[in-house]
Amino acid sequence: MTAHFTLGRSTRMVALACLMLSGAGVAYTAAAADPAAWPRVESSVAQDRAVEARVAEILKRMSLEEKVGQILQVEIQYITPEDIRKYHVGSVLNGGGSLPNRNKYATPGEWLALADSFYEASMDTSDGGVAIPIIWGSDAVHGHNNVIGATLFPHNVGLGAMHDPALMQKVGEVTALEVRATGIDWTFAPTIAVARNDRWGRTYESYSEDPALVKSYAGAVVTGLQGKSGTSEFLDVNHVVATAKHFLGDGGTDGGDDQGDAKMSEQELRDIHGAGYVTAIEAGVQTVMASFSSWNGTKMHGNKYMLTDVLKDRMGFDGFVVGDWNGHGQVPGCTNASCPTAVNAGLDLFMVIEDWKQLYANTLDQVKSGVIPVARLDDAVSRILRVKLRAGLFDKGKPSARGVAGQDDIIGRPENRAIARQAVRESLVLLKNAGHVLPIAPKSTILVAGDAADNIGKQSGGWTISWQGDGNVNSDFPGATSIYAGIRDAAAEAGGTAILSVDGSYDKKPDVAVVVFGENPYAEGQGDIETVEFEPGNKQSLALLKKLKADGIPVVSVFLSGRPMWVNPEINASDAFVAAWLPGTEGAGVADVLVAGADGTARHDFTGRLSFSWPKTPLQDELNKGKPGYDPQFALGYGLDYAGAGVGPGLLAEDVAGVKSASLEDLHLFAGRAYGPWLVKIQDAHNTQQISGSYAALPSGAAKASLVDKDVQGDAIRLEWLKDAPVSLIMSDGPAFDWTAYAAAGAEISFDLNIVDAPEGDVTLALRCGEGCERSVVLNPMLEGAEGAGWKTVSVPLVCFADGQDFSRISEPFRLGTSGPAEMVVANISLNISGPSSQGCPLR
Repeated sequence: MTAHFTLGRSTRMVALACLMLSGAGVAYTAAAADPAAWPRVESSVAQDRAVEARVAEILKRMSLEEKVGQILQVEIQYITPEDIRKYHVGSVLNGGGSLPNRNKYATPGEWLALADSFYEASMDTSDGGVAIPIIWGSDAVHGHNNVIGATLFPHNVGLGAMHDPALMQKVGEVTALEVRATGIDWTFAPTIAVARNDRWGRTYESYSEDPALVKSYAGAVVTGLQGKSGTSEFLDVNHVVATAKHFLGDGGTDGGDDQGDAKMSEQELRDIHGAGYVTAIEAGVQTVMASFSSWNGTKMHGNKYMLTDVLKDRMGFDGFVVGDWNGHGQVPGCTNASCPTAVNAGLDLFMVIEDWKQLYANTLDQVKSGVIPVARLDDAVSRILRVKLRAGLFDKGKPSARGVAGQDDIIGRPENRAIARQAVRESLVLLKNAGHVLPIAPKSTILVAGDAADNIGKQSGGWTISWQGDGNVNSDFPGATSIYAGIRDAAAEAGGTAILSVDGSYDKKPDVAVVVFGENPYAEGQGDIETVEFEPGNKQSLALLKKLKADGIPVVSVFLSGRPMWVNPEINASDAFVAAWLPGTEGAGVADVLVAGADGTARHDFTGRLSFSWPKTPLQDELNKGKPGYDPQFALGYGLDYAGAGVGPGLLAEDVAGVKSASLEDLHLFAGRAYGPWLVKIQDAHNTQQISGSYAALPSGAAKASLVDKDVQGDAIRLEWLKDAPVSLIMSDGPAFDWTAYAAAGAEISFDLNIVDAPEGDVTLALRCGEGCERSVVLNPMLEGAEGAGWKTVSVPLVCFADGQDFSRISEPFRLGTSGPAEMVVANISLNISGPSSQGCPLR
């Protein structure tokens, strides 16, 4: 979510006259600014006279200060109940990986306790203010994915392959119920982006490249989440407020650049990217989230034409528009702490993080001075009140007293998991089945291999407990089933045996091997890639497939990915190949289709069909049916099944343009997320704490860490040393890597460093090569004058660690240490061979 770009507002010669849109401060060509070209949409939720009268009555009693407070949504780590009481803040959110008490294992009771404390503060009228219940929003994007034990569905990229709107409604219903169990009122879902470039890191949040499919899903999901409008279930205690996001064009940015610029005509913006909003609004969606992205150079958070003229006035949306994570701060002329342009453009609720008190003060001053008209503020507050009244927040009491809140039998209950398991089955797409190796015959000995075979975190992808989906182990998913466990159970039922061997080794030759592999978890811009080639230049998974194939074992590949990818070599090395996407917690759904029953017949057939076209080359990132030059490897709608007895393609071309050679290249260690297999941790003499979400702290109180923004959201680690005790930021838990060739090539460890408060003692950088093997250098000579000077790139050649260092088995590639008090921020840790550093070795 954050400041991913620098917007250059260059002056361009245009042939057509320009129409200046007041408030947005942006010039559009007259031909490109036609609200009448957009559809009129009639929401199934009509305005109610009683609700409108109550909105007007509450608004009349509110002070200016209360109104400004209502248009702020603040992250739960940066606000207290007392703040809500004092500033009358209208909403809170928990970002990805942000949990009550910063506890990854927070129970539903802990979620409810925090929700109750916020609610009670918002209803406190001891200062003479108006009682307006707060609304809590959360990214429940594939189930209630922040909560341990929740039912996690396949990500949208897989759900799209089901082509089943009725099941999508059930997915929404289950998600709403589990969210309600923790006292939360509102989810930032569904994402109804139409992803058109598969390099985009949020492709897996899109149902399809096909706007018609997205349109068919949007209304169904909204209905599932909110309940059917016009009935008693609409926004009752078993449903939540939904969000259609991100308005508009987030899936169409140039080059698939997250938060980038959608360079396209208004017709394309409307017909491709606006399709889902029609059915979402018809279904009564109550909130819309503005996109980080731009349309032809204009940031959506500041685009009055799109937010007001099109969405509200033309399309008839009468709920409220919420911003994305500090998205207003990207609007030209704005900062995170001040952005009247966004309010005047039609943003109703700021999503603001650390700078919310400054934003409150500045917005209040801007209303008083007339920069923000009072009428615009009143409209924003009225929209927020309207949604809160429709959601019954004024009448339902505190969160813990609403419906299923606090019930122990809701989150992850069997009937919820059964729906997720069905979704997994329906999402699987069979690309190849040579020799009809599938379904796997009963009584078979099945070797289950690959690093994702018994890895629920990897099969669930990003937005899973933590924002990036990293740092999770199977024990973090009580009640869930890995793909291996599902195959093991299915094989046993059919009289066979499944053996887990991640590296593919075995004592007795199996009848068949199922290899589960694919992308490591990521989220948002941290998942943007250069090409759509899987494992470019480093074909570890392919080597495993070829090894098993060479042993004469039939190979079934189960490929996990958040997007279509170029996998021709992997398909060629497989007898059967299944696109399994990111299936979530119910891995048994994979076995339901792969493993035959005891009678030898398939228990379930493949019904999934591609909702995204798959590429013939690594360079086919923008591959969409109906576009000129459309030439996919597997077309939109492709998918084999047992009934049709198809076997799929023969040998696919591997020697194609864009394939990366297996040569030394820069190696990312941390760039917004830890690159697998590494994990990022903080460590003192007695304890180690993984940074698996937005925050971490050592039990000793010696240090704490949090994710902060440098270039994009959460791409840097702020480490605060709180005591005079040594603490290190480390990368560990990977297998030993051989960096001998990197050392010989003159590679260097490089990272960006911002020293906010310098320590008095030494700052060291170390590498470790196993027990008792460490070499460190003191960085102080490189850091002179760095305190308070902003970001600095530090580069240390591997040769500086050469004395006693064994580069053939690097077990910890990064260890930055010092003693407090101190504060430093670290970003973009990498091993670079792109050029020699001018810094050389630090000398004292």
